[in-house]
Amino acid sequence: MLKIDLWKRLAIWLVVLAGILFAIPNGFYGTVERSNDAEALIAQNLTAAELEARGLTRDGLQADAAAWPSFLPDNLVNLGLDLRGGAQLLAEVQVDEVYETRMRAMWPEVRDVLAAERDVVGFVTDVSDTEGELRVRISEPAGMSRALELARGLAQPIVSVTTVGQNDIEVQAVSDTDLVIRLTEAEKLATDDRTVRQALEIVRRRIDETGTREPSIQRQGADRILIQVPGVGSAQEVKDIIGTTAQLGFHPVVGTTGNPDERPGPGNMVIPSLDQPGLYYVVERSPVVTGEALVDSQPTFDQNNRPAVTFRFNASGARKFGDYTAENIGSPFAIVLDDEVVSAPTIQSHIPGGSGIITGQFTVQESTQLAVLLRAGALPAELNFLQEQTIGPDLGQDSINAGAIACVVAFVLVLIYMVLSYGLFGVFANVALLVNVALIFALLSLIGGTLTLPGIAGIVLTIGMAVDANVLVFERIREESKTAKGPARAIELGYEKALSAIIDANITTFITAVILFALGAGPVRGFAITLGLGIVTSVFTAIFLTRLLVVIWFERKRPRALFTGRYLKLVKSDTAFDFFKRAKLWLGASAVLVVVAIGSFAMQGLNYGIDFQGGTTLRTQSTQSIDIADYRAALTPLDLGEVAITEVFDPTFGPDENVATVALQAQDGEEAVTNETIQAVQDALRSVDPEMTFPAVESVGPTVSGELIQAAVIAVVLAIGAVLIYIWLRFEWQFALGAVAALVHDVFLTIGIFSELQIRFDLAIIAALLTIVGYSLNDTVVVFDRVRENLRKYKAKSLKEVLNLSINETLSRTFMTSFTTLLALVALYVLGGDVIRGFVFAMIWGVVVGTYSSIFVASTTLLVLGVKRDWSKEAKKVGGQFADIDA
Repeated sequence: MLKIDLWKRLAIWLVVLAGILFAIPNGFYGTVERSNDAEALIAQNLTAAELEARGLTRDGLQADAAAWPSFLPDNLVNLGLDLRGGAQLLAEVQVDEVYETRMRAMWPEVRDVLAAERDVVGFVTDVSDTEGELRVRISEPAGMSRALELARGLAQPIVSVTTVGQNDIEVQAVSDTDLVIRLTEAEKLATDDRTVRQALEIVRRRIDETGTREPSIQRQGADRILIQVPGVGSAQEVKDIIGTTAQLGFHPVVGTTGNPDERPGPGNMVIPSLDQPGLYYVVERSPVVTGEALVDSQPTFDQNNRPAVTFRFNASGARKFGDYTAENIGSPFAIVLDDEVVSAPTIQSHIPGGSGIITGQFTVQESTQLAVLLRAGALPAELNFLQEQTIGPDLGQDSINAGAIACVVAFVLVLIYMVLSYGLFGVFANVALLVNVALIFALLSLIGGTLTLPGIAGIVLTIGMAVDANVLVFERIREESKTAKGPARAIELGYEKALSAIIDANITTFITAVILFALGAGPVRGFAITLGLGIVTSVFTAIFLTRLLVVIWFERKRPRALFTGRYLKLVKSDTAFDFFKRAKLWLGASAVLVVVAIGSFAMQGLNYGIDFQGGTTLRTQSTQSIDIADYRAALTPLDLGEVAITEVFDPTFGPDENVATVALQAQDGEEAVTNETIQAVQDALRSVDPEMTFPAVESVGPTVSGELIQAAVIAVVLAIGAVLIYIWLRFEWQFALGAVAALVHDVFLTIGIFSELQIRFDLAIIAALLTIVGYSLNDTVVVFDRVRENLRKYKAKSLKEVLNLSINETLSRTFMTSFTTLLALVALYVLGGDVIRGFVFAMIWGVVVGTYSSIFVASTTLLVLGVKRDWSKEAKKVGGQFADIDA
C-alpha cells in the first residue's frame, strides 16, 4: 500500500521549507552582504572620526543594516576568488631561520652566566661561524667542564605531550676552549610548529589591520599558509603587507665601512644603510632590544615635517632600552629593520620612557604601512611565496554572469525534457530538482562553504545527474505498470526495486567526491563540496520528496493507469539488441583506442597548465584585435626563454573584448617568476596597446606543481581503488573488475583526447577526471544491479542472455540520464565562459565514453570473466537490502 506516515510527511516538508528559507538570502546577495557588513561595523562601536576615515556615516550603516529583515536568515555562500576577484597566495614559512635567531638571542644570557665565573673559565667570546648554532670560546681550557655545566644549566624542558623529559638545547665541547650550543631535534620540531602558528596569527593581524573583507588564512601542511583576500587589486598588494618580515632590532654600532665584504669580527655583522647607498654599518649581532618588545607604533611627522614612525616598548623593553642609553651617551646605535639600517642616531641622553621615533626617507604611505607592520608584530621567519594568483573583479563578475546563464539554460532544458518524457511525473521531478538546488545553497550557506567556478560546474552537473534517481524510479514504475496489479502496486514496486541501484550508484560517486575533497585544494575542493552535497540532496529529493508528491497526487486522483499519454522516448520499449554479437569487436576497438591514447601521450605528452608546469600565466584583455606576432615581438627583448601566447576565443565576448593568455616559465635559479619580470612583461605588452588590462595573474612554483601532479595521480588511483573495494563487497569480484576495466578505459581515453588535441591540462581537469570516474560507475552500477536481480530471477538463462536482457531493460534509463546530463553540460560549455571550457569538455567527453563503456566494456568484461557465485538463493526482499525504506 502507498502510505506515508503523517510525521514523515511533516519532516519532509520541514526540511524543504528550511532549505528554501536558508537559500533565499543568496538570491539577494548584495543586500544581505551590505547588511551583514554594516552590523559588524556597528558592533565595533567606531568613533565618528573612524567612520569618516572609511567614508561611512552612522546613519548610513543603520540604513544598510536594516535593509535585510532581522527575522530572516542572513547566512551566505562565500564566493571564491574566481567569482569575486582578489588574490590568493601560498606561502612557505622559512622555519630554519628561527634557529639562528634563537641562538643569537641566547648569547647575552650565555655570556653573563659564564662571565660570572671568569676566574674559572677566563674571558668569553662569541666565535659563531655556522648558522643555527652558538659557538663560545673561553680562554681557560681547564674551566671547560664548568663552562659546560653552566651552559647546560640554561636548558629548559620542552612543554609538549610527545617530548616529556627532553630539553630545548644541547651543549657539546668541540675543542679544549670551544663549546657549541644547538637546538635539539625535539625543540626544532616544537619551534617549527610555534613559528608557523605565530606567522599565521601575524599574517591575520596584518591583513585585518587593512580592513579587508572576509580574508581566509589557513595553515596547509607543516610549514605553509594559504592566504585568500577578496577584493584587492593584485597579489602584490597583499605581498607588500604580509611579505615584509618587519624584524626590528636596536643594535650597538661598532663602526662604518664602504666595503660590503668587510670582516666584521667575532659576534658582529655588516648591514647596509637604507638611505645612504654604499654605506655599511658594522653592528653587534645581538640586539639590545627587538621588535618583540614593541606594544605600539604609529605614523607621525618629525621636527622637519617629514613622515616618520613612533614606537613604544613594554616594561621589559623600556628598561633594557633605558639602561643601554644611560650607559652609552654619545655613542651611535642602529635601528635595523629587515637587515637594513633605517637610521643610526647618536644617543644624546638617557631615554627612560621606552619610546622613540624612527626617521628616514619615507613617504606617508610607507610610514603608515611600516606602523601597521610593527603593530602587528614581526614575522618570526621569512615567507617564500610558492604560488600566487590575482583575479580581477571584472573577470569574477563575468564568471558569475556566465555561470548563472548556464545554470538557467540548463535548468530550462532539463525541465522541458522531463515534462515531455514523463508528463505529470516529470513535473514532480522538476519540483524536486528546484528544491534540490535550494538545498545545496542552503547547506553551503550553513557550513560557510565557498562557491567557485568549478563549484558552479558541480551544481550544473548535479542538475543533469539529479534527475537520474527519478529516471530510475519512473522507468521502473513504467516497467512494473505492465505486470503489477494496479497502479498503486506499480508505484510501490518501482520505488522498492529502484532503491538499491540509486543507493549503490550514488555511493560510488560520493566516494570520488570525498577523495577529491581530501586531496584537492582551492577550486577543486569547492567542486568536490558541491558535488558531494548535490549527491546527498539528490537522493533525499528523489527518495523522499518526489515519492511524497506522487503519493499525494495518487491519493487525490486515484488513476486507473499510469503513463497512458504519448511521451518523448529516446529508446523504444522492449528493445532486444544483441550487444554481445560483436563483443570481441567492441573490446578490440576499445583496446585500439586505449593504445592510441597511450601512444599520443608518450609521443607528445599533455599540454600542462600552470598548475602542473610551474611559472606564471597572465590573462590580457584589450580593445584592439590581438596580433600574437606583435605580442611576441614586444616580449623578445626581455629574453624570457619560452613564452606561450594563446588567443582566447569565446562566443560570449563582446567586440571590444580581445583576450589572450601569456605563459612564462620561471627563470633559472628562481622558484617563481619575479614580480619585476611580471611588471616588465606588462609594460612591454602595454607598448602594443596602452589600454591593455590584466584581469588575472597566476604564479605557481615548481615545488607546488610537482606536488600537484603527485596528488592528482594519488587521487585517481585512490578513487579507482575505493570503488573497486565497494563494488567487490556489494556484488562480486568479477563485477568489480568489470567496473574498473570501464574506469581505466574512460580515464585513458580522456587523457588521450587531451593529449591529441593539446587542450590545456590543469588541476580542474583532475576534478573532471574523477567526476568521469563517478559518472561511469553510476552507469555501470545501475546495469550491474539489474544483472544481479536478473541472475536470481532467470536461473535457466545463460550469463550472456542475462547481460543482454539487463542492458536492454536499463537502456532507456541510460540514455535518459546521459541526455539530461549532456543538456546541462553543453549549456555550460557554450555559455559558461572560456575559463572552464576545458573542464566542461572533459565532462562531456566523459559522459559519452562513460555511457559507451558501461554498456560494452564493463559488461563484456563480466561476460569474459563469468560469474562464479551461486545465485540460486532468492533475495530476501524484492528491492534488496534497502527495500524497507518507505519514505
